[in-house]
Amino acid sequence: MGEGTSTARVFRLPGFAAFWAASTISGFGSSITQVAIPVLVVSTLAATPLEVGLINAVQFLPYLLFGLIAGVLVDGGRKRSTLIVTSLASCALLLTIPALWLTGYLSLWTVAALLFLFGIAGLLNAAASQSFLPRLTPRRYLVAANARLDQSSTAAQTAGPMLGGALVAALSAPFAVLVDAVSYAVEAALIARIRTEEPRGARRQRARNVLRDIREGLAFIYHHRMLGPLAWSTHVWFVANAIALAVFAPFALRALDLGALGYGISLAAAGIGGLLGASLATRSGTRLGAGRSILAGRALIPLAWVVVALAPSTSQSGSLASVGVVAVGQFVYGLSMGIENANEMGYWQAATPDELQGRVNATRRSANRTMFVVGSLLGGALATLLGYRPAIWIAAGVFLIAVLVIGLSPFRNARHLQHDAPATR
Repeated sequence: MGEGTSTARVFRLPGFAAFWAASTISGFGSSITQVAIPVLVVSTLAATPLEVGLINAVQFLPYLLFGLIAGVLVDGGRKRSTLIVTSLASCALLLTIPALWLTGYLSLWTVAALLFLFGIAGLLNAAASQSFLPRLTPRRYLVAANARLDQSSTAAQTAGPMLGGALVAALSAPFAVLVDAVSYAVEAALIARIRTEEPRGARRQRARNVLRDIREGLAFIYHHRMLGPLAWSTHVWFVANAIALAVFAPFALRALDLGALGYGISLAAAGIGGLLGASLATRSGTRLGAGRSILAGRALIPLAWVVVALAPSTSQSGSLASVGVVAVGQFVYGLSMGIENANEMGYWQAATPDELQGRVNATRRSANRTMFVVGSLLGGALATLLGYRPAIWIAAGVFLIAVLVIGLSPFRNARHLQHDAPATR
């Protein structure tokens, strides 16, 4: 089926429009919170750099501590119910921030505790969301569905921070998060309207063995002929991406002296590239296949960061030229992710049996975020020891390793599954 047909028809599938709307609204709310929380921590609560690092780290702890168990829990229940409960929990946690601020009880430690609980809700919500989509969407439409979700997500990431900055300026940081709280409530209401068959299949009649279930999920991922190389390539990709992102902001603002406007323009270029890439993802997956589409997308990323590493400072070339070079690199970076992400997610969801969806999604997300923590620490160390440009060159080299892991594996020839039956190993 052609790209245009599948992309147009995906919104006609029962429940997908509500699911897409819930994801889009929540995405815009989350983009606002991504601006409000750092301002709250740094400006309102006067956190030190060490405290800022701890606040950032605590949000990843749920993935490290509970990622594998979360997958078992999601597979053991109904994904729709999990989405509703975790959205309402996220809403309640965000509402607590302005309530504590008004009563004078908001501190760095209460924020850290709330963000830790918020991270647990987010972990379960994300695993359930990625596992619920194959229930709404036949496998032949999964790439188109993920591409639509990517387009709205990229739009949120592009416009959301600007809206977040305006709301923080108008309302103050503690109250700007109210918008995100409302978005989670709307998400819960929209998901509650979806009607779909979802038997409690994973809750087998015999008693569950958590360790056995965890091992089953791990074995499926890393012993799978196609999914194993894809998983390892993505883990390496997250290390490289964390190194690059840890260095990019100080490199752009300090070494290149782009200024806040130039830095914002470069981030917007990444968003525009992401929108274009997501628009091309379905066509690419249909014509090239999953393996070659993901390989092509990942092959662009080292090039993108090489362009950034070669950017001249404003004192050498003038601000317009410096911003232009960085923006080109970031546009290619966003384009590459837009092309590959929908194809990667579509393949994962189609190849994974329904009873393993929660474990597979939670396990790989937890592993990827663990790699992100490692890469962030490594990026900071490399920038300190070697400088910004060498660190970015190293990140480009690690991205290239991620490309080679796929390029030298059977996954390079993977095709999207067009039938509504899960793939075998």
